[in-house]
Amino acid sequence: MMRIETDLQQRSGCTCELCGAVENLVVYEVPLTSSSSADEALLICGICCEQIADPEQVDVHHWRCLTESMWSEVPAVQVMAWRLLTRLSVNEVWAQDLLDTLFLEDEVQAWAEAEAKEANAVLKYIDCNGALLEAGDTVTLVKDLVVKGGGFTAKRGTAVRRILLDPKNAEHIEGRVNDQHIVILTKYVKKA
Repeated sequence: MMRIETDLQQRSGCTCELCGAVENLVVYEVPLTSSSSADEALLICGICCEQIADPEQVDVHHWRCLTESMWSEVPAVQVMAWRLLTRLSVNEVWAQDLLDTLFLEDEVQAWAEAEAKEANAVLKYIDCNGALLEAGDTVTLVKDLVVKGGGFTAKRGTAVRRILLDPKNAEHIEGRVNDQHIVILTKYVKKA
C-alpha cells in the first residue's frame, strides 16, 4: 500500500486528483477493479472521500471541480468523474451537460459503467409502453396532469426533455414543464 501511495503522490503532485485539495489526502481504490495498483486508485482528499462514501450528504457545489478533473488523462480519475457526474446528473443539469461532453475510451467506459450496471440492476424505470427510460431521455405525457403547487395543467402530448431519474423510486422521473421542475409518474409518460 505504501508503494501505491508513493506512486499516487508522484502522479498527482500531492494534490487531490478530483478537487485539487492538498490536505488530508488518502488512497481511494476505485470499486470494481481487478487489482490493487496505482492505475486503479486515486489520491483524494477527506472531503471527496466522505462525499463518495455517503451520497446522501453530497455538496453538489463541491463537485463543480469535475469540470477540470474529468479531462484528466488518468483512467481512474476519468472513471470517478463519470460516476460522480452520472450520480449528480439525476438532479443537476450542469452535471448532465458535463457528462454529455465527456468521452471515454471503450475499456474505460466499461469500467465506469460496471458500478452503475450493478446498482441499476435493482431499479428499472419503465414508461407506459414498457420501454426502459434513462437519464437524459425525452418523454411525452400520455394524459393531462395537474401540477400540484404549480398552478397549471401539463397537457397530454407535452414533451419533457432531458429527464432525470429519482434514485430511490423507479416510478418517478423529473423534468421541466413550463419552466418548472416537476416529478412525473413513469406510467404517465412514453419514451419519445
